[in-house]
Amino acid sequence: MRKLFGTDGIRGVANVHPMTTEIAMQLGRAVAHIFKNKKGRHRILIGKDTRVSGYMLETALASGICSMGVDVLLVGPMPTPGIAFLTTDMRADAGIVISASHNPFQDNGMKIFCRDGFKLPDEKEGEIERLIFSKEIDSLRPTASEVGKAFRIDDAAGRYIVFLKKTFRRDLTLDGYKIVLDCAHGAAYKIAPHVFTELGAEVYPLGIEPDGININLDCGALYPEKLSQKVKEKGADIGIALDGDADRVIFVDERGTEVDGDHIMAMCAVDLLRENQLKKNTVVATVMSNIGLELALKKEGINLVRSKVGDRYILEEMRHHGYNFGGEQSGHIIFFDLNTTGDGILSALQVLAAMKKSNKTLSQLSAVMEKFPQVIENVEVTHKKDIETVPEIRKAIAGAEEMLLGKGRILVRYSGTESLCRVMVEGQDEDEIQGIAHNIAQVIGNKLN
Repeated sequence: MRKLFGTDGIRGVANVHPMTTEIAMQLGRAVAHIFKNKKGRHRILIGKDTRVSGYMLETALASGICSMGVDVLLVGPMPTPGIAFLTTDMRADAGIVISASHNPFQDNGMKIFCRDGFKLPDEKEGEIERLIFSKEIDSLRPTASEVGKAFRIDDAAGRYIVFLKKTFRRDLTLDGYKIVLDCAHGAAYKIAPHVFTELGAEVYPLGIEPDGININLDCGALYPEKLSQKVKEKGADIGIALDGDADRVIFVDERGTEVDGDHIMAMCAVDLLRENQLKKNTVVATVMSNIGLELALKKEGINLVRSKVGDRYILEEMRHHGYNFGGEQSGHIIFFDLNTTGDGILSALQVLAAMKKSNKTLSQLSAVMEKFPQVIENVEVTHKKDIETVPEIRKAIAGAEEMLLGKGRILVRYSGTESLCRVMVEGQDEDEIQGIAHNIAQVIGNKLN
């Protein structure tokens, strides 16, 4: 059983186990030990978002790393995908991000990237936990000149900005475009406005005044309402909403309508296909992506492969089978030929490029997909039995699938963190799918409690 790591690093309430300075220091020591595997000086890069707790965790992490004889490169506030890029660009041995992504300010987290820019595999995370709790490396303490140093890297933001601009086609500009940009008072508050402005856009920034506690507060990718209002007020071409660590993006079109990750994948997949850049004519999404995405892609001759929920599982599928594009409904979009993780700013640039090349508005591009109504019912359960071993549940699901006549989808899965079974039903008729979800939920409640 994991004691620290979840599906995306370590996360929790700041200054409460496991997000304490004690664990951060031990994590730094363990990470330094694992990646100290060649001769010469070693370097680990640390970035963070704008939470007030980032200062104490950054200091503790750096202290632990230096105590193992490894140098630290401090880049300050930096989007998570920026850390993935900089880790490889600066030839660091590893990179660590201090961020709880879209969570409120009182939470924080720590995610680790290998030198190749990919998040740590499960076995590496398990090894780190073992080192922390076994105290195996407590006695390893370099002295004198062997102790590590910490350096502030002043040009890190500039490096990342240049990288992002290079992902936008050189023959295109954003001249004449009006963009409302919501940075969620997060890690991209300085970087993102520069990128779009330097490419020629007129940018109206929101969420660029972080105070340590306003990150994600009624703004950003989870709360696009203010963005929508501003787009209509300014007559903008597009609204772009990032989350706290800028690894996800949600759009608002010129009419003020939200455009989620499924629509982003649909229109970008079509653009990649037309540019002959969509490997194996395949998109990777999770089991939560709307059936409307699947049908839209099928119409264009594009396959959809589904993975478990979580961007790391999308990446595993892409790396294993040679795909180069995928994402999540929440706005984690992965252009695998350009970066090793979801990147909100990079994704926005690809959408803007598609708009420029096609000379279409965002609403016209996103119309490639029609979103089906979706209903989710959560059922508290006492036992998490394999659904396939409960005949009554199997029968209820099979009967419901017959009712949908292939024009809908049913997904029944257990929550990974709570004693819940989630029933998700999609279809063309909202009243019908609500009834279907309720019936299945009742059977589950009767049989698993």
